[in-house]
Amino acid sequence: METEKKTQTAAEQMTDRDLSEQIKKVTKESHVRAENTELMLSFQKGQVTLQQYKLLLCSLYEVYQALEEELDRNSNHPGVAPIYFPAELARLEAIEKDLEYFYGQDWREKIVVPTATKRYCHRLRQIGKENPAFLVAHAYTRYLGDLSGGQVLGRIAQKSMGLKSSEGLSFFAFPGVSSPNLFKQLYRSRMNSVELTEEERNGVLEEAVRAFELNIQVFDDLQKMLSVTENKLQNCSTHSSNTPAKTLQIPGPIIKTAPLLRMVLGLFVALATVSLGIYAF
Repeated sequence: METEKKTQTAAEQMTDRDLSEQIKKVTKESHVRAENTELMLSFQKGQVTLQQYKLLLCSLYEVYQALEEELDRNSNHPGVAPIYFPAELARLEAIEKDLEYFYGQDWREKIVVPTATKRYCHRLRQIGKENPAFLVAHAYTRYLGDLSGGQVLGRIAQKSMGLKSSEGLSFFAFPGVSSPNLFKQLYRSRMNSVELTEEERNGVLEEAVRAFELNIQVFDDLQKMLSVTENKLQNCSTHSSNTPAKTLQIPGPIIKTAPLLRMVLGLFVALATVSLGIYAF
């Protein structure tokens, strides 16, 4: 009995020292705050638009471009190499496909992001140059969240939208991962194997909290952008209703009837859920 207790205590101590478990603990409060942002609460109520989804996708593109370029550049760094899985996890190409689907071939000219997105990208570039080991905090937060929710949410979105193909859903697909659960176990194991000094470990934990804070700021800024856009559209609509001779011209993708609106709703709720960190880590 005494031996069993010692073994259990030792196992608990090892778990407590696991970097993945420590990140979960220190970001618990940030998780709750992220879930209760104004934008996230509006998603839960189903109050979403095509413009919201497209703006979010633009920000995800900028963030993943910065993250993946820094991971690529530091792929041989001892703090990055163990968790470097570009073939299995990289999201940039998938997001580009989705952007082209919604914006057309000239989508790069239409990218619009809030200031908070730029700050997030700047931070990723900064640690990529100065503290590459800190990238593990952002990679873990983003990729495992995507992998946890993407598979299920992608299927739900496709079913609810009545899509016959995977167009517009590339972000949710991980063709290089045959078993998400097994891969997440491998990823955590690799992550926990990274050798860090106590100072470096504390730095990574602080960076994980920062990653959530940066995401919250992005969503707050997106909400502000959307509020301005909605007010302008509302003003135009009011003016149009008072002037029967004129018709408000809304871009084509926004007026493609109920099926597309259902598609946007499914996609945006799914994507917002993944992006804000409601993960099954």
